[in-house]
Amino acid sequence: MIKKLCYKLSCGLAAMTMALAANADVMLKDQSDIIGAWSVTAEATKLDGEKKLLNVQWEFRQDGVLQTKAIDTGGRTKSFEIPLKYSVEGGMIKKQSTPGREKYETCKVIEKEGSDMVLKCTFLYFFLTKI
Repeated sequence: MIKKLCYKLSCGLAAMTMALAANADVMLKDQSDIIGAWSVTAEATKLDGEKKLLNVQWEFRQDGVLQTKAIDTGGRTKSFEIPLKYSVEGGMIKKQSTPGREKYETCKVIEKEGSDMVLKCTFLYFFLTKI
């Protein structure tokens, strides 16, 4: 009976540990973990909240530039591009929040699985897919 109880407790602890690990932030080694083009498909104020669909691309370049490109689906300007500075520090992305100003925000990688990644920045969650 004691063996069965211990087995049940250890299984329960293992399940809890796996659940906590699944919700833990992802620590990036360096910028090589994110280099390349990403489609920003949506943004939200809460991880499980309502998502606003986007048509934006982010390209994390080797030279520390995050090239952002917004596609105007209304057809007025076609696209709008802004280069921002970024770096990976302490396992998180530190990116310029306003072009031309040395003001930065820190973004944590909440999930990174396969070609999908979720970032938690200062005010928003961003949902990305590697292109």
